[in-house]
Amino acid sequence: MSQVTTDFNDRTIEYKQLLSDFRVLLKKNNLKFTIQREVILDTLYNSDEHLTPESLHNLIQNKHPDLKTGIATVYRTLSLLEDSDMVTSLSFGAQGKKYELGAKEHHDHLICTKCGTITEFVDDEIEARQRAITDELGFKMSDHSMQIYGICQQCQQNN
Repeated sequence: MSQVTTDFNDRTIEYKQLLSDFRVLLKKNNLKFTIQREVILDTLYNSDEHLTPESLHNLIQNKHPDLKTGIATVYRTLSLLEDSDMVTSLSFGAQGKKYELGAKEHHDHLICTKCGTITEFVDDEIEARQRAITDELGFKMSDHSMQIYGICQQCQQNN
């Protein structure tokens, strides 16, 4: 059986390079580099959680109370980062999205629909099967994401 791993806190890119890529992205989109945008990127980089725009905004407000970072700036910056694949998001339907930095090793997600807990995992057999399917169908895969929705063990025990 393949090994399932659940610790994905290692970054695949140094912050200095990520920041450089971010500056290029902003320039390409005719946007100014601001301290607010850098703080959004830095907070995402240093977070081990999947963050809603609101929770990201709250983290920034708590850590940098004198920095005027509006929620609209957070939303616009997340949208830009997601469009450029620097961050990825998980959809929670009417509850919105949660974001994480894309600069982590590939992993998939188990998402509890009751409490919102997200468990990250990799299964080598699943990964191999996905590659086999794309090869068999002559499909050139550039990326993939798997999200499994259900009820976590903790919520099942609390019922």
